[in-house]
Amino acid sequence: MIKIRPALLALLLPALLAGCGAAEGAARPGQTEVKVLRYQGNAGTVTYPELADELGYLGDLQLKWVGNTTSGPQDIQSAATGQTDFGGAFDGAIVKLKAAKAPIKAVIGYYGSDKESFNGYYVTENSPIKTARDLIGKKIGVNTLGAHHEAVIKEYLKRQGLTPEEIKQVQLVVVPPVNTEQTLRQGQLDAGTLGGVLKDKALERGGLRPLFTDVELFGPFTAGSVVLREDFIAANPATTKTFVTGFAKAVEWAQTHPREEVVAKFVQIIEKRGRNETTDVVRFWKSTGIAGQGGVIAAKEFETWIGWLEREGEIKPGQVKAADLYTNAYNPYAGGSAS
Repeated sequence: MIKIRPALLALLLPALLAGCGAAEGAARPGQTEVKVLRYQGNAGTVTYPELADELGYLGDLQLKWVGNTTSGPQDIQSAATGQTDFGGAFDGAIVKLKAAKAPIKAVIGYYGSDKESFNGYYVTENSPIKTARDLIGKKIGVNTLGAHHEAVIKEYLKRQGLTPEEIKQVQLVVVPPVNTEQTLRQGQLDAGTLGGVLKDKALERGGLRPLFTDVELFGPFTAGSVVLREDFIAANPATTKTFVTGFAKAVEWAQTHPREEVVAKFVQIIEKRGRNETTDVVRFWKSTGIAGQGGVIAAKEFETWIGWLEREGEIKPGQVKAADLYTNAYNPYAGGSAS
């Protein structure tokens, strides 16, 4: 995983955008709006646009899969530079990209944490680590730096009274999620981040206990959003409306239908698209984790991470405002209201 710091991204982004010229998916003046949307998927899982397509919610729009993303930050960078038409990431990563002058706008929430679906930060059952202070000088495994897990861990440490200097002594180590459990059990990590099916399987095997979870820390919350380029929205207002409406209806469908029905639909989609993937992961699906009906975005979902990034010195105070980051104007469950 390559992490691009905001300062470097601010220098690179104008050149990247100029090099891309008009995005492949962008409609030019006098032309009809874009009807084919390029996107990156995730191996073994189903995105809500893919679900919307299967349920017939995208109208005359088509999706064009161009490969699988390696991370949320990479996915929204691809959207920002015109390599794809939309991408999704942790809201804090969106804040950082916007601070680097990326012309993006969040239009809908797509993942989060609730009592059924959450991320936990685990230690072995016999670990001497009981409190946040016990983590000083220790190693915690995370999937990537500068995203959801780093933000949650540092917020936990801060709330538990650790000073900035003490927090710096807690080492975050990037470990592929599929290797986190084994690395933790072998003692190469003192704590590890687990979520989804990897968490469920690890807990079934026993011998682990949670130090804390993100949902305990923040309550149910939407953690990430899907973004479009601002020039794409301006050039394709009807397409944007159709896309976000279909996306929102798919989220609401998953929020309100029985778990068994949602899982069956996910399995059907994966088997139909023929990408040589397993359906094991989606069979463990429990809930959307999305707080707002149909993915409606709440200002606090960005304000939390703006405050964290300001405290971390990643962005300047007042550099980014929540109202500039997102809009609910295209989401029917928000009554058509903008942010």
